Amino acid sequence: MNSVASHKFSAQARLAAFLMAGTMLAGPALAQGVQPPVVPAPTVPAPAAEAVPAATTVRSITVTGNQRLEAQTILSYLRLRVGQTYNRATLDQALKDLASTELFKDFQINDDNGALTIQVVENPVINRVILEGNKRLKEDKIRPEIKLAPRQIFTRSKVRADVARIIELYKRQGRFAATVEPKMVSLDQNRVDVVFEINEGPKSKVRQINIIGNEKFSDGDLKDEMATKESGLLTILSSNTSYDPDRLAYDQQKIRLFYLSNGYADFRVISAVAELTSNKQDFIITYVVEEGERYKFGKVDVESELRDFRPEALKTLLPMKEGDWYDAKQVEDTVESLSETAGLFGYAFADINPEFRRDPETRTMDITFNVAESPRTYVERIDVNGNTLTQDKVVRREFRLNEGDAFNSFGVKRTENRINSLGYFQENLEIERKEGSAPDRIILETNVEEKPTGELSLSAGFSSIENFLLQASVRQRNFRGLGQQLQASVNYSSYSKSVELGFTEPYLFDRNISIGGSVYRRDLNSFNFIDNDRRTTFQQVTTGAQVTVGVPLTEYLSAFGRYSLNFDDVTLDRSLYYFGGECDPLVAGRYLCDAIGKRTTSLLGYTIAYDDRDNRLRPTRGQSLSLSQDFAGLGGSVKYVRTRANASKHFNLGSRFILNFSAEGGYIYPFGGRPTPTSDKVRLTDRFFLGEPQMRGFDIRGVGPRVIRYSVDNTNPAAPVVITESDNRGQIDDALGGRAYYQGRIELDIPLGTGAKELGLRPSIFLDVGSVFGVRRPSLTTLADFRETDPNAPGFGLTKSLCRNAANGTRQFATETTTTVNGVTTGTGQYTTCPTSFTRLDPFEERFFGDTWLPRVAIGAGVNWNSPFGPFRIDFAYALRKEEGDDTKRFSFNVGTQF
Repeated sequence: MNSVASHKFSAQARLAAFLMAGTMLAGPALAQGVQPPVVPAPTVPAPAAEAVPAATTVRSITVTGNQRLEAQTILSYLRLRVGQTYNRATLDQALKDLASTELFKDFQINDDNGALTIQVVENPVINRVILEGNKRLKEDKIRPEIKLAPRQIFTRSKVRADVARIIELYKRQGRFAATVEPKMVSLDQNRVDVVFEINEGPKSKVRQINIIGNEKFSDGDLKDEMATKESGLLTILSSNTSYDPDRLAYDQQKIRLFYLSNGYADFRVISAVAELTSNKQDFIITYVVEEGERYKFGKVDVESELRDFRPEALKTLLPMKEGDWYDAKQVEDTVESLSETAGLFGYAFADINPEFRRDPETRTMDITFNVAESPRTYVERIDVNGNTLTQDKVVRREFRLNEGDAFNSFGVKRTENRINSLGYFQENLEIERKEGSAPDRIILETNVEEKPTGELSLSAGFSSIENFLLQASVRQRNFRGLGQQLQASVNYSSYSKSVELGFTEPYLFDRNISIGGSVYRRDLNSFNFIDNDRRTTFQQVTTGAQVTVGVPLTEYLSAFGRYSLNFDDVTLDRSLYYFGGECDPLVAGRYLCDAIGKRTTSLLGYTIAYDDRDNRLRPTRGQSLSLSQDFAGLGGSVKYVRTRANASKHFNLGSRFILNFSAEGGYIYPFGGRPTPTSDKVRLTDRFFLGEPQMRGFDIRGVGPRVIRYSVDNTNPAAPVVITESDNRGQIDDALGGRAYYQGRIELDIPLGTGAKELGLRPSIFLDVGSVFGVRRPSLTTLADFRETDPNAPGFGLTKSLCRNAANGTRQFATETTTTVNGVTTGTGQYTTCPTSFTRLDPFEERFFGDTWLPRVAIGAGVNWNSPFGPFRIDFAYALRKEEGDDTKRFSFNVGTQF
């Protein structure tokens, strides 16, 4: 063997260089624009080889030590071939070629007079890639970014690249102090586990924002304009306290716009520097600004080359006037307004350029809005992209423009509102306008992002009347991607139980006609409490079905017709309220005895609705009006006309403040039948009721006419009885409802900071006003019904308990209760003793309250929270004004989720 060329790169040396590279890559940049240090790849040391004869020829090439790689594969990486001549430089290049593959941790070339032997030790195969220490950033966020994977060949360059990627992920999270240390654990069969040990470190906050050069506005004024906030107690929920280079650039634009909007046309940001503190936990941001002089608007004019745009008319519509302080935002809004106006005339690509003429001496800014000539445009094509579940026709039928129509910006805006109102896609969807195949052609492109349209809603609450209540419903608003609505609901509480199934087709046979139907079963148990004992007053079981048809009359006006058939069965607890086989008015009250029985209601109704709100699910502006009437009497045993009206108005006050006014009212007019002096022609179950959830601050059915029954202390039957509203002795409260009601609401949605907004919090304050009234005064039980009127009977004129025998239908006054002491029996003066076969009814008195049109008023605050387990709503309300007998309630909540 004349010569040997060799190169070795041991596993120990390779691991040391590997770990050093990971450590060096883990340090963050200390200031804006500073890049992390670049770690050069280790150079391949020159092989120690003896001189090679100049004319040596390769006689053979043999590969040894390879396990997974074929010899031919290894040889393909080299330029050596049998029969060619070689020298020292040729072997050096071969060693470099082997090193560049990063497939081997050790390799050498032995030369025996042209017989070359290539000895290799292959790099190990990765068995597992393990992440340790990552708590803030989960594995499902890291693994898609790293390139190493099981069954791949281990290479140093891939590890170094993955370290850099992981660190970059943490920087995006604001963790500039994060470090990543890669480690390799050797296994048998030339396998290794690669472990990334992550030290996440604290989140780097913006400790301080310094502004230098501002004289006209305070630091606080300018910081309010920035998206980046200083860390502190008031911003503990905000994610904008972390450092973000993109947000830093955005803040510079925000400051500049603020100054330009206040007349400082020469304002500029000289520099913006972010410095990382020595502990790598905080940033200090420093802005250097130059304010310049303040300008006013000079001459403002409009020049137009469009024949439909008369400059004289447009000039009168401009918001800025000569002498006003210069406002760049107002100029930008004017350009947008003129573009929208041009779009109404079919000019989709109107070119509107404001021409500025600054006069530093007078500090005025002359502006001319130049409207360049452009052709009228027509819709060439409508594209809908991104809808994987929703069918194209569901989106296209909401378009107010068709292919081939003249372009109209109002039609595009209306289309955006209609698509947003579907609730199937992302919020604030916008239709992009792209140039078509010719200058007078436009393509309307709608890129949608579908969101869950299924809703699983769970509502829970507490009531002094019902205790715990639970409601559950499942609704799919985009069934089969056709825009159909399918829903099922179940309600359960001590107050009511119901099951309902419904289906709605919004476009019958692809025509703008909606049709829907539902079947339901509702069990209503109206009850009250005597002390802690629950007593059911009446039970109403309703089984029925309804069919609804709707057609649009205009863009904003629609008409709906409906027919429903209900079978009602109202019963009372026979053991409590029946005596001698009939309802006992003395116990149940005449108003409940009149309500019992089986009835059939055949109801035909209609609704006329006007709605021009920008979004029906979460409106910010617009109004809605509706008028509904239902006629009962087309067959059945119930006859009445019920009328309702609703109105609401939304105002966008700016800065994401949304103000809503809403009002509604109704009246039910009975016909047919003969009322008695003490009963109302409108059944108890058909009347209007008011309370939670329609009117916050009051309990369910907590507003309006009611009968309250007070138990009377019978220990001194001869004493006068005084009962007040605060007297809760055995009190029973029965809501009667009314023929008429009204309700009004004022609610203001309050925007919060970025942190609360990211959490999905949307608070509001509200004022609710309403009343329900207009019922015939019922027959009431008084203490006179329990007073002895027989002058020959013991205890004449005293209040006594009543004794009833349900078996034979007889009743009598109770006898005097006696006591025996030392064999002497004496009377107690209390008439409460009944025979063994009789039940006792103690004296009580009923009072009638609440039948007045005078308003009840409640104020409060609530918050919507898009929580991890679904939408959550909580309200706290306080009744400012109520009538005697009303039931108040201060707290309520509900929760739901989507799928």
